Amino acid sequence: MSEPRPPRRNADLPVRAAVGLALILVAGLALWLGGFAFWLLATIAGLIMIHEWGGLHGASLSQRRLAQYGLMVPLAILSPWAAGPGFLVVGLILGAGFFLASVTRSGALGAGAVYVGIPVLALVFLRAQEHGLLLAFWAMALVWACDIGAYFAGRAIGGPKLAPAISPNKTWAGLIGGVLSAALFAAILIPAGLDPMLVVATPLLAVLAQAGDLYESHLKRRAGVKDSGTILPGHGGVLDRLDGLVPVAPAAALIVLLQGLA
Repeated sequence: MSEPRPPRRNADLPVRAAVGLALILVAGLALWLGGFAFWLLATIAGLIMIHEWGGLHGASLSQRRLAQYGLMVPLAILSPWAAGPGFLVVGLILGAGFFLASVTRSGALGAGAVYVGIPVLALVFLRAQEHGLLLAFWAMALVWACDIGAYFAGRAIGGPKLAPAISPNKTWAGLIGGVLSAALFAAILIPAGLDPMLVVATPLLAVLAQAGDLYESHLKRRAGVKDSGTILPGHGGVLDRLDGLVPVAPAAALIVLLQGLA
C-alpha cells in the first residue's frame, strides 16, 4: 500500500477523506463477516488489479479483459461455496498465468495472474482459519500501520532518500519508522491472541510492504503514469492502495503454515 500522497488541491481533501472512509468501512465489514463476503471483496479487488496491471504493462483493453476472464476461474474455485483455499487453487492460478502468457504472448500479463492471484488466495486462506479474523486483520493492518509510520517518520525526520530514482519522497527514516510502527501494532495484538512468533515476523513483513510499494512505483514510473488507475477518486487505482499487501499476504500465509497455526 502506497504512502499517503499530498493532495493536489485542498478541494480534493473531502473526496479523499470520503473515499478513504468508505474503503475502511467496506473492508472492515467484509473482514468481520468473512466467508463469502470476504471472498467476494477480495475477488473483485483482484479482477480490478489484474486489469490495472495489464495497463501498466501496455496490454490492450481486450488483453486486459482476457486476463480478468482467465483469473476468474481460480478465483471462483477459491469461493467457500466451491473448493475454498487450497493447493488446487495454486495450480489453477499458475495455469491461468501460463494460459495468458501463451495466448497473449505477454509474459508480463501471465505473471500478473500470479502476482494478483496468490495474494488473493493468501488473504482468503488466512481468513478461513480458526482465528482467521485476527490473522487476516494482522496481515492487512500491519501494512496500514507501516504506511502511517513511514509517512510521519519521513515527514518529521527526513534525511537520506531510500530509492530516489524510483520514489523520491521515500526516506530511510520513513522505512525505519514504518517497521517500528508495524512491530508496535503487532505487539498490541498479543493480548488479543496473536502468536508471539507472528509478532517477531512482523518487521520483516513491514519491509516487504515497503518493497511492494517501491516495486509498483517502479512500474508506474516505467509506464509514465502517476497512478495505476482512476477507479478510486483521490486515491488512484486498487493497486495503488494494495501494493504493499501483495507481497505481505503470501508471506504471512506461509509463516502461518510453517508455524502450524493453520
